[in-house]
Parts: sequence; structure tokens; C-alpha cells
Amino acid sequence: MTKVVVGISGGVDSAVAAYLLKKEGYEVEGLFMRNWDSMVNNDTHGNPNLNHSICPQEQDYNDALEACRILDIPLHRVDFIKEYWDYVFSYFLDELKKGRTPNPDLLCNKYIKFDLFKKEAKKLGADFIATGHYAKTKNGFLYRGIDENKDQSYFLAMVSHEALKDILFPLGNLEKTEVRALAEEIHLNVAKKKDSTGICFIGERHFQAFLENYLKPNPGDILNVETMEKIGRHTGLMNYTIGQRRNVGISGSLMRHYVCGKDVKKNILYVAFGDSDYLYSDACLVEDIHFISDKRPLECSAKFRYRGEDYPVFLEYQDKFIRVSYPGLVKSVTPGQACVFYLGDECLGCGIIKEVYKNQQKLFYL
Repeated sequence: MTKVVVGISGGVDSAVAAYLLKKEGYEVEGLFMRNWDSMVNNDTHGNPNLNHSICPQEQDYNDALEACRILDIPLHRVDFIKEYWDYVFSYFLDELKKGRTPNPDLLCNKYIKFDLFKKEAKKLGADFIATGHYAKTKNGFLYRGIDENKDQSYFLAMVSHEALKDILFPLGNLEKTEVRALAEEIHLNVAKKKDSTGICFIGERHFQAFLENYLKPNPGDILNVETMEKIGRHTGLMNYTIGQRRNVGISGSLMRHYVCGKDVKKNILYVAFGDSDYLYSDACLVEDIHFISDKRPLECSAKFRYRGEDYPVFLEYQDKFIRVSYPGLVKSVTPGQACVFYLGDECLGCGIIKEVYKNQQKLFYL
């Protein structure tokens, strides 16, 4: 019998993925991975609604154990805490120091879930590895899941073609509502469990308070980008991202305002008011290029953030970079985020946004 080891997270998606595979006749086993010590800096920051009498990740493990008991499959466990720090969290901190906005989920998929996790699954005798991602694969190539709202191909764009050859995504042809309905039908304990959101190692904690454990706060001035007058103080450039509207640190302003730029050397945060032109660009330069597909189109579409729009783009292949041009202006394209390329439903790969341009001029995001 063909064996599949499923990454069981303690959530509804991975549990339903395991159920579907078992129903298809595979020999299914679960593997729970622990990537972060949730008790480290476990500060609720004054939130009375957070009860940490049990470590959140231990609760996930308990939920995973119960789900596997219901499904009648064994569950194994492995810790990747050190590896996660080395390959993902250190990069996250380094990018924040540069004033950029990193996306650690892409690196977690590349180095942890579809590399180290796969190796552990192979030790258990796995012929295939499966996860609860909303995406599809065919012959090692990556495609969007049919649920447009949940499609997670964006987060998988750094995984290699070779790594995807023996990966199964049972939820790729399902809508999230169908997954919830299936979970309730088979009486899974996680059927109504809330989806995890945000960065996994921060969870429900206060973002700025969490970062202060690792990066020293460096407050500075907030300037109106139009007038260059001082309008407030920021708590540290690491705490802001391009396009951010809330909690910027400007008191008494009734007009909508956005973060539109950072000067890391001068420690200045720039803010624009209204629907400012400063938020829009028509090209970007991407680095750290990774292709899953062997296709290298001159025209395709791209996403500049998860759940962002698809934009038609033109690609100019340079030595270690790709210049990505978009005929219509795009809002809040942000250095440090992934620019993910698509040709129809196929996810071709990605690069990390290095610089952003408008009318051939580099914008002063960094």
C-alpha cells in the first residue's frame, strides 16, 4: 500500500487532507512539526482574553492528537526550533533591520516544510508527503487552488520543482466551505477551530512588544511627504510597512493617511495624506529569483502580496535580477515582499522586491 505522511498542524485543513487521503485508500500517518517555542517571550501584553495556561503550540499538538485518534491514524512529532531560527527567523530580523517587510512563510515552506519535514517523512517510509495547503501540483509543477480566496500558491513559490514531485495537496480542488462541511460531517474535533492568521511565531501577541525582545526600539520623526514637516514620532521603522493606515502615530488627523516611505539612515518615516501618488509605482526590481517552472515568459501576471490582485506584467531578465513593469499603476508595492509570477493558473516562481520605481525614478521606500 502506498504510504502518505501528512503534515498535521492541529487545524481543520490538514486533518481533512488526511481524511481524504485515507478515504482514497492510502496508508496515512501524521507528522506534527514544532517550529517555535511558544513559551518564549509569551507575553499577553495586557490582553485579558488570552489564556496561556497551556502553551498554544501544545494545544495545537493536543488537537492534532485528537484529530488523528478520530481518523484512526498514528501521529509522530518532530522539533525544528533551531532550524527555524537559523533559516527563517534570523532572516526575518535581518530584513526588518533594513527597513523592509519580509514574508517568513515563504522561507518556512522552502527550508522547513518541504525540505526538513520531507526528510523526516521519508524516514517514516513515506512514498508521498501531503499538507493542507490550498494549491495543486502536477509533475512537480505548481498551480493555484480553485478557492480564489484561500489559494496558497503565493506562499509556495520558493519551493523547488524537485521538492514538489512527490507532494500531494488534497485540498486543491476544494473550497474552504467544503472543507469545513466535511470536517463537521465526520465529527472532527477541529471542525470549527479558527484558522491561524498572521506570523506563526507571533500568534495573538502584540507585534511591537514581541519584536522588542529581539530588536532595540529606535524612535524617530514622522514627516509629511508633501511638506516635509514633522507631524509625529514613530516607535521604530521595523514596526511599519508601506501602505499601512492604522496605528501610524499621528494624533489629531482626520484625513486618511498612509505610510509611503522610510529613510533607514536618517530614521525617518514618511506619511502621505489622501490617495497620494506616492503610494503608486509602475515597475520594480526583484532579486533572489526562483523558478519552479521551466517557462520564462516576457509577459505574464504577478501578485505583489498574498490575496493581492493579479496584475499583467512585462519581464526584463537581467543578470541576477528581473525588472517587472506593469502598465497600470500599482499601490503599495513593498521591498522585502515576494513578487510571484503566474501564467494562467500555473505559479512560475518568484523573486523578492528590491527596489520600486515610477516614471524611471526609484521611489524612496528605503
